[in-house]
Amino acid sequence: MSRSSLASLAALAVALVVASAANAQDVASLLARPASVTVRVGEGVPLSVVALDATGNVIEARLRVVGPRRGVRIRDGDSYEIIATYSGDVGDPVTLSVPVSVRWPRVTRIEIATQPDGSLYEGTRVRHVANALHADGTRRPGASFYWATSNNSVASIDQFGNVTAVTTGAVTVTASFEGVESSVRHYIAPFPASGIEITGGENEVRTGDVQTFTAVAHDDQGVPIGDVPIAWTHSFVPAEGMIGTSAPGQLKGGKFVADVPGVYTVMATTGSLTAAKSFSVVPRDVVRPLEVVGMGRQSTMRTTDFWVFEGQDGRDYAITGSKVSGGHAYVFDVTDPSNIIKTDSIQVDARAVNDVKVSPDARYATITREGASNRRNGVVILDLADPAHPTIASSFDERLTGGVHNAYPTEDYLFALSGGDKYVIIDVRDLRNPQFVSEYNHPDSRVHDVWVHDGIAYSAEWGTGVVVVDVGNGRWGGSIENPVFVTSYPVPSGGTHAVFPYHQEETGKFYLFLGDEIMSRRGLANSGTGAPRGDYAQRYDPQTGMGGSPLTTQGYIQVVDFTDPEHPDMVARYEVTEYGTHNIWVEDDVLYQAYYEGGLRVVDVSGELMGNLYTQGREIAVFKPFDRAGYVANSPMVWSAMPFKGNVFFTDTNSGIWAVKVQPKDRPVSE
Repeated sequence: MSRSSLASLAALAVALVVASAANAQDVASLLARPASVTVRVGEGVPLSVVALDATGNVIEARLRVVGPRRGVRIRDGDSYEIIATYSGDVGDPVTLSVPVSVRWPRVTRIEIATQPDGSLYEGTRVRHVANALHADGTRRPGASFYWATSNNSVASIDQFGNVTAVTTGAVTVTASFEGVESSVRHYIAPFPASGIEITGGENEVRTGDVQTFTAVAHDDQGVPIGDVPIAWTHSFVPAEGMIGTSAPGQLKGGKFVADVPGVYTVMATTGSLTAAKSFSVVPRDVVRPLEVVGMGRQSTMRTTDFWVFEGQDGRDYAITGSKVSGGHAYVFDVTDPSNIIKTDSIQVDARAVNDVKVSPDARYATITREGASNRRNGVVILDLADPAHPTIASSFDERLTGGVHNAYPTEDYLFALSGGDKYVIIDVRDLRNPQFVSEYNHPDSRVHDVWVHDGIAYSAEWGTGVVVVDVGNGRWGGSIENPVFVTSYPVPSGGTHAVFPYHQEETGKFYLFLGDEIMSRRGLANSGTGAPRGDYAQRYDPQTGMGGSPLTTQGYIQVVDFTDPEHPDMVARYEVTEYGTHNIWVEDDVLYQAYYEGGLRVVDVSGELMGNLYTQGREIAVFKPFDRAGYVANSPMVWSAMPFKGNVFFTDTNSGIWAVKVQPKDRPVSE
């Protein structure tokens, strides 16, 4: 699997060129060289920005040069801007906009495959699928191919690559795109089958249960014919009272999943032969009451990530991060979730403490730093010998400049992100003397999250999707000292922000839950508040009328079957279309999803997964934490969720830390 074919503004090599001996307040304008940029995906282009005085001379000044957050998902033909700003002590800021146009690399080859697998026989129909590839093996998304056959009287083809075999004989199928073409050759033989049968499946299942059917074509003697192409379709009769249903189920090969109750019929067709099987689908019926147990309100700052754990003293604690708080992390005793008590705080040199995690043995915790005054940032390691009052054991910033947004601790090693560019592996067996071990930096990629399972690091890398690296598993020759790339898997949204690996005992499958983060709803009918970028994050100011605007996001969870890492397969999603996702936790076949303004979502992910889990009635409970006293009042914004000792803890960026409990199905919610 190749790395992603999506671009990042990081490909631009930006240099701030300054001259000597001038007063910063004399800055009159900014100049970019070149004035505009055209760049192909994966390439780097030098760009310099200088400050000028009123006479046009270059002067010394500290400038801030940034690109848009959406720039990590640039697609062919998109145009963006790089903004350079000088902000002096007096007067208005001086800004400059540098237009950026991004183009794809040239396509060098085309690969063609058939769906379904099988030979072309007279009277059969097989779809051909093409991928346009760049020289580095990345795929061009959205390529529109021109299809043709060498002889339409032998086989015809439509604009979607569907080939219909008309008669026997040889035929060549060709796909072309941007001057590059590729061909496959078929010999069409007489149709050999005389019958077809469907086996497998249950007579009654719930919505969301995956049915597996097998279709076998055979000759006059009943001998199976293995290479006859078989097409699957289905029909649906809705349950009584249901009208206007659409896409009630999904069928992929012989696997079927229903979204709504009713009577379904799956059909397998090859040539002129068709077999059918009908079955009933009933509601999944997993909804359960949810009660609020307790809350640790934080209304003067924005609460970020958290971790809940049992301390070495036998009591339960949570550590939370924050923004707009002067670099504080906070410690809570949550032994009694109905009486959450703040026990301490830790202040570090940072603008924001975004990520907080605790090692599996609760020996240490990590808090990440962004916006440190010395720009070194790095990660702070806390000694949890006294979990109610952690102490700073050490700070580590070697190779960690540019802001550390996320980290992942194991018992002996810490994986810390550096400036969204790479992750650094640190030996923390001696908390007071951490040591650099190694690092992994995926080419032309930006990283946001990393999770380690069974010696394999899974990192969420925006447009690249998920990147898989052997950091000690050994199957691919990797070790903690020598990380080895295994594979990468891009996803359609191009906004992979979080990853959670999960082994499902019931099926033996290993799933990766990949979460988007798209911080706007631009282009959608429900585009949100339209608040300026900084406005939504601020408290309401009655003097100016600014701030207090709720955030609006989009994005969803994508579920990839990674049971065979060499052949990953995206099988399902969890998409609530009105909101966007954030951090993920899966435990005991339940997904605990922080869905930003969509609140806390508790979702049944038992059994084989396929289709959209949201439309299948798999939601167990939903809770939106409205708080009149919140940082932004009555504006749910759930950041992270985590089950712990029968309760579900979560942080809401506008109101603090909460504890809720999913009740038994037959227990009514108390008033």
